[in-house]
Amino acid sequence: MAWYLTGDETADALLADDPLALLIGMVLDQQVPMERAFSAPRDLRERLGGRLDVTEIAGLDHDRLVAAFSERPALHRFPAAMAERVQAVANIVVDEYGGDAGAIWNTAADGKELMKRLRALPGFGEQKAKIFLALLGKRLGVRPAGWEEAAGPFGKAGSFVSVADIDSPEAMERVRDHKREMKAAAKSAANLPAKAGAGRAKK
Repeated sequence: MAWYLTGDETADALLADDPLALLIGMVLDQQVPMERAFSAPRDLRERLGGRLDVTEIAGLDHDRLVAAFSERPALHRFPAAMAERVQAVANIVVDEYGGDAGAIWNTAADGKELMKRLRALPGFGEQKAKIFLALLGKRLGVRPAGWEEAAGPFGKAGSFVSVADIDSPEAMERVRDHKREMKAAAKSAANLPAKAGAGRAKK
């Protein structure tokens, strides 16, 4: 199944083939364009000598990992903070899942347990965990019992609301349109109290 998250065939293929790359991409998917977040695992692999090894990342000198993230072009808007977060996730994969990132989702008994595992990862708030759970179900066929319910609105079939729904360039544009609409609505809602207050003050 082809992936279309980055616009680069090599980066997308890595996401499809390497659970650790996909997990790192999801960790980085905040406050930067989606394409940058999900192409970063490919770039990190190149900067670490052509390997994306979870044990190596977990045990890597902190400053060296930060340097790899900070090298231009930086892997994230906040390279030092995200290097630390990725290393923390890598340590959990090593300590709790035998060094197999895919075991996080492939061994979960049901959607509820998978959601709990994802929420326990550094940087995974409730919404990010639900989106990733939906991505696993829709794109990788990881569908333990109750996965759709655990993913909430992001698990709904036929939706175009998150990265979980991108299976073509056209789907990417539909997801972008949805996000723009949500941001516009949120901005409008945020301005309503101020305007209402100003109106009362004039009276």
